[in-house]
Amino acid sequence: MIRLYRRYVDKVVDAGTAADLFEPLQNAIELEHSTIPPYLTAALSMKPGCNQDIAGLIRSVTGQEMLHMCIVCNILLAIGGQPSINHMGFAPSYPGPLPMHIGGDGFEVGIEAFSIRLLKETFMRIEEPENPLPIRVALDMPDYTTIGAFYAALQKKILELGDAIFQPASVPKQVLEGRWFPSDQLFAIRSAQDAVRAIDLIVRQGEGTSTEPFEVKGTPAHYYQFGEIVAGRRLVVEPAGFAYAGEAIPFDPDGVYPLKPNCRIADFEPGSQAHVRITRFNYDYNCLLNALHHCFNGEPDKLDVAIGIMYSLRTDAVALMQTPVAAGSGLCVGPSFEYVRV
Repeated sequence: MIRLYRRYVDKVVDAGTAADLFEPLQNAIELEHSTIPPYLTAALSMKPGCNQDIAGLIRSVTGQEMLHMCIVCNILLAIGGQPSINHMGFAPSYPGPLPMHIGGDGFEVGIEAFSIRLLKETFMRIEEPENPLPIRVALDMPDYTTIGAFYAALQKKILELGDAIFQPASVPKQVLEGRWFPSDQLFAIRSAQDAVRAIDLIVRQGEGTSTEPFEVKGTPAHYYQFGEIVAGRRLVVEPAGFAYAGEAIPFDPDGVYPLKPNCRIADFEPGSQAHVRITRFNYDYNCLLNALHHCFNGEPDKLDVAIGIMYSLRTDAVALMQTPVAAGSGLCVGPSFEYVRV
């Protein structure tokens, strides 16, 4: 996964009470959310009927990031905290650093159409494990420390504080809806062992294990799914190890909408089609944040409302990506994911 400043890990290590973990867990919620807008934009930037394998792989990763956000919210609820989702600063301002300055100084993430460069230089850097396994077909990725240390420290501290920090009354407030996520992945957090098992899932889906690049048999972890797209081939097991040497994953550059990167509402003339559509997109995005905030603050049934808004957001995004920035520009409007008070 991503490197981050040591002080965020130290804050977990130095925690003496459950309340001391509220801020680190809120940071983790913001982190898990922060990857969703760039991943979702890349997936939706594929034109209908084009690059379907690639879009499907990125959508599956995006769905798991949503699951991870839900898991961390449930852990925070389980120890007496309250997730805060619909406030200024919850989502990063794109382009810019991700929460906790992950990736190090100078690492910024924007909202762009899909490209192999974006996948290799940004998405794979976000998901990079502590020790990437050797895969035939070198990807020339730099070496970083990772957020795996943050989650490992969190697990250790939760075990140290023990079951006493978990509040049984929190379980009805947790989001355990089985229709959207498997019940063996989004489950009630009642104890330290439950929390450790949930964090294991987050790390395994993002990084794989220390010996295999798969989260489960046949399904690569996020970093290696992105590696498949860069290499243009599925990851397979060979007698000598692992290789991007399986079924081809074709990429047609003409099958991607030519989005203007990092659009803002202020970029467009009020009353223009572009302004109307990007404003509508951001209204629905902030309605989604509101619904998720209520969902994780005592109204778990509102997950259905949030999922409904997400489908509306997808429709908004597709309409936006078919809207010219200006006549003759050759570029279309991209989502901006700006905070707007709704």
